[in-house]
Amino acid sequence: MALDRWIALILVGICLAYGYAAWFTMDGGLAPFMKRNPIWPSTFPKVLSVIGLLLSLVILLGLEKSELKVADIDYRRLGEYKLGQALMLLALMVGYALCLRPMGFIFSTCAFLILGSFILGERKWLVMVSVSLIATLIVWYLVQQVLGIYLRPLPGFIGG
Repeated sequence: MALDRWIALILVGICLAYGYAAWFTMDGGLAPFMKRNPIWPSTFPKVLSVIGLLLSLVILLGLEKSELKVADIDYRRLGEYKLGQALMLLALMVGYALCLRPMGFIFSTCAFLILGSFILGERKWLVMVSVSLIATLIVWYLVQQVLGIYLRPLPGFIGG
């Protein structure tokens, strides 16, 4: 079985567990006045679980493929698949998660995007810095101002 189908099978399991929690356990502790609302706290998780399950089944059953033959990943030739890049990106993700709180959202996210694009092969520094700074500021503005969720923008020693 191809790697995409293995991942789809794992996602089917996750969506089934998430869907079970959304359909049968989330609404048990609702207050009586909330049970008359048309949208409950479990509505979005229910929709996500159904959509995720359907899309995972489409991949698992191979309905999205228009080609007849797709090559599987050969585990005997793992050295040819740029494993170093993948491992560096995983390490970068862990470092981003660890630096997010002490270094602030803006610096951590900009550094993550710049280093990630460098690992993936981009060498135009002006493009990397400008795109990462614009994307970071847009996401920070949307989360902070539009959604009203506080994200520490600057490192703690600066006073952010």
